[in-house]
Amino acid sequence: MLSRREFVSLAAATAAAAPGAAEAQSPPPNPTPAAAGSPVTGFYERGDVRIRYQEVGSGFPLLVTPGGGLNSRISNWQTAVFNAMEAFKNDFRCITMDQRNANGGESTGPLATDDPWGAFAEDQLGLMDHLGIRDFFFMGYCIGGPFALKLIERAPERVVAAVLCQPVGHRPENPDYMYNSGKDVWAPELLKRRTDLTMAQVEAYLHSLYRVRPDFVYSVTRDFVRACQTPMLVLPDDAPAHPLQTAIDVASLAPKAEITVFPWKEPPELKERTINRVRSFLKAHQPKTAMR
Repeated sequence: MLSRREFVSLAAATAAAAPGAAEAQSPPPNPTPAAAGSPVTGFYERGDVRIRYQEVGSGFPLLVTPGGGLNSRISNWQTAVFNAMEAFKNDFRCITMDQRNANGGESTGPLATDDPWGAFAEDQLGLMDHLGIRDFFFMGYCIGGPFALKLIERAPERVVAAVLCQPVGHRPENPDYMYNSGKDVWAPELLKRRTDLTMAQVEAYLHSLYRVRPDFVYSVTRDFVRACQTPMLVLPDDAPAHPLQTAIDVASLAPKAEITVFPWKEPPELKERTINRVRSFLKAHQPKTAMR
């Protein structure tokens, strides 16, 4: 398994040889009328869960979740490292959503303390069922990294390929970073509008999310990723919530994983090539026929 230092030193030298690198340098396709419309918003309900979603474009389905931790919501695309809904609407049927209980979003549901990562996966799979979609791509930003791996664990036959953009992970030198972020940033706003909840319930929920499995990506084990046969592309970051080592570990363990260079957000030309590599990676794994 590569260390952080080894990865950084080798990334630039191997970028040109990376799978899909040549294709990724091609310009994106021209817009087509069928894919260039305005996003359509709707709601999906299942029991006491209500999910707001949005979709745009046409083609093979791509479920893509924005970053923001527990505040992952549709409006976050405005400040994302790049807006996947805009970038890929001419290539795929792009679908996004407010995660349940994200502040500023319109999705609600119980605090699933017994299985919080599984509850997010059920919301996402339930939305795909609601839309009549069986097989799909998944791209998750930030907390979407753990989402992606839990989705693959829960429904490996449905997630055709996954992209993990700046994935959240456990940071041993600051093990409670995500727990504290949830308690200090997410919880106060949630409790203002959810008078049915208490801080004790929120703390139990955050414990289940980030302390029950205080390692790696929280939602699945390293052994699962080591055995996972789903193709993945990892876009690393190095921020308090997005440890570079976590991205390297996912790409090193997963048998069918690829990883981009790091850093990739600057200059603009490199960022655009990285976006094109995501496009090429997904298109390379698109099934010839699929149930939609």
